Amino acid sequence: MSTVPTVTERPAAAGPLATAAPVRRPTAERRRRELRDRVILYVPLSLYVIFTAVPFYWMLMFALRPAGSTSLVPWPITFEHFHTVWVGAGFAIFFKNSVFVAVMSLILTTFVALLGGYAIARYRFRGKALFLIIMLCTQFIPGAMMLIPLFDIFRTVGLINSLGSLIVADTVFQLPLSIILMFGFIRNVPVELEEAAWMDGCSRLRGFRLIMLPLMRPAIVAVGSFAFINAWNNFLFALMFLNIQDRFTVPVGLGYMLGEFSVDFGALAAGGVVAALPVVLVFAYVQKFLVQGLSAGAVKG
Repeated sequence: MSTVPTVTERPAAAGPLATAAPVRRPTAERRRRELRDRVILYVPLSLYVIFTAVPFYWMLMFALRPAGSTSLVPWPITFEHFHTVWVGAGFAIFFKNSVFVAVMSLILTTFVALLGGYAIARYRFRGKALFLIIMLCTQFIPGAMMLIPLFDIFRTVGLINSLGSLIVADTVFQLPLSIILMFGFIRNVPVELEEAAWMDGCSRLRGFRLIMLPLMRPAIVAVGSFAFINAWNNFLFALMFLNIQDRFTVPVGLGYMLGEFSVDFGALAAGGVVAALPVVLVFAYVQKFLVQGLSAGAVKG
């Protein structure tokens, strides 16, 4: 007796004409929730952008529009105020002094912070935790409290009316935070990388130069950019330690443009643009390194 084979029906394969699953359309409640989230996000951001951008636009408007104009749009554009500031007010000398002080502070702060952060991260010694706490506590001391002691010290060593006093003061006040950032970044780099270089015959200095420095570029850029900007914007030290006009920096030069009975707002705005331009350019170049450098240098518990 022969057995008839049973044919099993297979489901049809899904083809281009197969029925698609129904698309879920957002409900009214979901739309309201999304709208609310967008309002909560974009309204504060828009207010912050307006609050930040309006002063810059106001400064550019006064700097670029002709003297005596009351238009809210700087047209026709003129650069007479920049010529007055750069040539007449001596901003060419102030700008050169500020660049020299900021660059030297950047180099010294970055170099010392690099060595200090490496020493704290890689060497063991008594009192290391206490040393870090003391450095953190120095950030709570305002610079105005140190003006009289610093002035007396600089007068004794002959640094009054010298740009060297600004370089020393800016470097010393920026070192604690810079060392802590470098320490946190170096501690996150595995020491095994350096040990492998030592096993291959590298000295500690050569291993540091070949292994650590390329990895520490974000931290170096972050520390250097903050050192440059803080030194560039420092007004209090420059006002107290410098009495000769040829030694003035840009912030002090802006302060002396405020007359007792009259103020040239166009020239003052042009000076503000000159003062803000280097900071904007520095941030535009290093912004991609700042977040990485600061997050990597954050000290963990």
